[in-house]
Amino acid sequence: MKLDELIEYLKYDDLVKFKNVEISGISYNSKTTKKGDIFVCLVGEHTDGHEYAQMAIDNGAAALLAEHPVEGVSIPQVIVDSTRRKIADIADRFYSSPSKGINLIGITGTNGKTTVTHLIQKIFEENSQKCALIGTLGYKLSSTGEYRDAKHTTPQAPELQATLRMIKDVEKIDNVVMEVSSHALDQNRVGGCCYNGAVLTNLTQDHLDYHITMENYFKAKALLFERLTEGDFAVVNMDDEYGERFLAVVPQDVRKFTYGVKKQADVMAKDIHFSLNGAEFKLVTKQGEYSVNLHMNGMFSVYNVLAALTAALAMGIDIKVALKALQNVHGVAGRFEVVNKKPLVIVDYAHTPDGLENVLKSAREITPNDGKLICLFGCGGDRDATKRPKMGAIAQKLADKIIITSDNPRSEDPQQIITDIIAGLQSVDPDRVTVEPDRGEAIGLLKTLADNNDVVVIAGKGHEDYQILKDKTIHFDDREQARKVFAGSVI
Repeated sequence: MKLDELIEYLKYDDLVKFKNVEISGISYNSKTTKKGDIFVCLVGEHTDGHEYAQMAIDNGAAALLAEHPVEGVSIPQVIVDSTRRKIADIADRFYSSPSKGINLIGITGTNGKTTVTHLIQKIFEENSQKCALIGTLGYKLSSTGEYRDAKHTTPQAPELQATLRMIKDVEKIDNVVMEVSSHALDQNRVGGCCYNGAVLTNLTQDHLDYHITMENYFKAKALLFERLTEGDFAVVNMDDEYGERFLAVVPQDVRKFTYGVKKQADVMAKDIHFSLNGAEFKLVTKQGEYSVNLHMNGMFSVYNVLAALTAALAMGIDIKVALKALQNVHGVAGRFEVVNKKPLVIVDYAHTPDGLENVLKSAREITPNDGKLICLFGCGGDRDATKRPKMGAIAQKLADKIIITSDNPRSEDPQQIITDIIAGLQSVDPDRVTVEPDRGEAIGLLKTLADNNDVVVIAGKGHEDYQILKDKTIHFDDREQARKVFAGSVI
């Protein structure tokens, strides 16, 4: 594509040394820039892409998208007010607006996004429709296919638009369900995406290291709903504290659907019961009532299923087809995933106060009267520190024993993170609280701490198969570690 075609619709502030050149790709990492790329000088919290412009040119960049002129540069420079916002516009343009040719459904919320996307994908396939998925675990072209790597919950704009174009043109898939993170919305990574529907799971404390306040967090999430247009649909959890506020930002000509357990909604669950086999409840809709038997467990699973079912109804999919799909689902990797039966060991991605509380309450529902509930968890470094004592308090309140360990400490001292968690405990009773900074060693302690009738929740990392330390990233998988520890146990 010619540079003038790529930028002709941009409202840029100035143009330096402009000339018509051929652009063959979009890059924002100077190390991976290829010949013919337009290099986008992104300005982040810790790095400024303008400083790497010469390296990008040395690697073949044919033009720059910058926020100010870069001195000593001979290639064309397009100067804009915000490269972070405009990268989405040029990516959408470069890949010929792929989202306009597909049915794109966005799922946002603090918890449950991954599970809901997988459930909706299953529903489409049960309805004899192909559906691709984009999210935390990567992107997946079918529910039986392999995950392909994605570096963020929502990829940066060039990767996202390239993926959507590939899904549409190469794979011939017309439906895509994707997780939409607050960072992606705030940073305009999804700029140019035309969503046909948006689903809210919930909104609870997370990412305040980035958003600072819950109000900012809400406003970022709300962007997904504000951008819907006539004929689109919005699905909102009415039981969530922010549910009414999300409904309020939905444009008037967008179709609104609600779900819940406590408050009156279009789709509801009642008479809910949990067992080792899963959850059972009565589904109440305007079309009638239906008995639901899930292989998934926990109240959060009920909410996730309600979200997916409501989205299916909004798209006109028969409720019986949707129910058949969901009742055959046995869970998502790292989400309340059972890795051992005696003791019952559950690995979950819960890394927020609300997420941990939901998982522990669900685990308590299936803990035998003569068994203990044990929780092993930590908190990530270089992230919202205010949630650490809250998670400590929740774990101590809901579990009989807790093991506090490391998560992904990143550049922080693991002991300081643990100290922050301990600050939320009422007391550090050695009979109830164990501290072991080494996560592998901490999981190893479960062999002697957990009896056959106990339930163990290993929280925080879920599907992740790595651990980010101060100076390196190592292979580490909670599920692998737990299976090694309990090798030979009844599974």
